[in-house]
Amino acid sequence: MTATEKKAVFGLSFIYMTRMLGLFMLMPVLALDSHSMRDSTPFLLGLAVGIYGLAQAVLQFPFGSASDRFGRKPVLVFGLLLFVAGSVLGAVTSSIWGVILARVLQGAGAVSSVLLATAGDLTDDAHRTKAMAAIGGSISIAYVLGMALGPLIY
Repeated sequence: MTATEKKAVFGLSFIYMTRMLGLFMLMPVLALDSHSMRDSTPFLLGLAVGIYGLAQAVLQFPFGSASDRFGRKPVLVFGLLLFVAGSVLGAVTSSIWGVILARVLQGAGAVSSVLLATAGDLTDDAHRTKAMAAIGGSISIAYVLGMALGPLIY
């Protein structure tokens, strides 16, 4: 890989990892903190975990199409801003409904397809598999860190 490709893959992997880290840090502690959230029920806790993936699945195609039309970077930035807004809301809310809304916002920042398309744009065909493997590896790192750091930070 060229230095430019390595830099792009590192940056994209870092973005992907930080998005996933937030998701994975929440999973081990959400049930532990449910007693302190207003209106919390087991169903709503499950909804809070699952709504992220649902919002992301619904919006992957529109975000991908928008990135083809408007460019990868603006769509990536917009999605990351949605994710940050959801993260801030999740940090300050004390209601399960606030957590659910926060998770919808986080999932609405559905930039996974845009990240992978950007990796494809910025890497040569000969190195694309390595780029995708690096991004996939960042998800694994985020999982391990999230499961370990979530309870510590909680």
